[in-house]
Amino acid sequence: MRKNVVAGNWKMNTTLQEGVALAKEVNEALCGVTPKCDVVICTPFTHLASVNAVIDTNKLGLGAENCADHKSGAYTGEVSAPMVASTGATYVILGHSERRQYYGETSEILKEKVALALENNLTPIFCIGEVLAEREDGSYNEVVKKQIEEALFHLSAEDFGKIILAYEPVWAIGTGKTATPEQAEDMHAHIRNLIAERYGKEVADNTSILYGGSCKPSNAKELFAKHDIDGGLIGGAALDAASFMGIVTAF
Repeated sequence: MRKNVVAGNWKMNTTLQEGVALAKEVNEALCGVTPKCDVVICTPFTHLASVNAVIDTNKLGLGAENCADHKSGAYTGEVSAPMVASTGATYVILGHSERRQYYGETSEILKEKVALALENNLTPIFCIGEVLAEREDGSYNEVVKKQIEEALFHLSAEDFGKIILAYEPVWAIGTGKTATPEQAEDMHAHIRNLIAERYGKEVADNTSILYGGSCKPSNAKELFAKHDIDGGLIGGAALDAASFMGIVTAF
């Protein structure tokens, strides 16, 4: 079933102590509030178990920012999907543009990560999006289509239905630039049409597609009002509880 979702991506920010304190703030802010969306925080690996111990997981979902493309073995420094699941986390961000850009993640690698996440009952928040040159040369629809087709369209309809998509115009991440609500809606509608062509209208209508590109309390309401935008994957604004809650309450 299609849900509204607001997910915070803390990236490589906060020490363990700072992260636990921030999680407590968000958890407390949710007390006595009934958001019109699912609320998730995705923290560094080091924080997961400690954060899980201090939040009400009925109100606040917990996710990792990545997982390995192997289940176990001699992969020093990697963290597997079973390890993530063992902390109590139930979500994992996959395919973030920073992972693609800095760590060379390909569609083949991401196929493995998606499979392992699903195998371990983790909900993937799967990121797609174009860089500025692709936006400017008009190839952005094809770029996003290729990212989805190569990494996800081999899945059964049942498994695809377990995935949340996050469209992140890479040119708008951390730059202060934001796609206009119309630009974002156009891409979200394009993504939903691609899903409908592959899996049918029902699966497409039930897929949550988040916007991730400098979403803030000041622009969240306008973005979330669009038909095909089902919430946000939030970066910098998720590092302040009041700012994050300003987005959560934008629905």
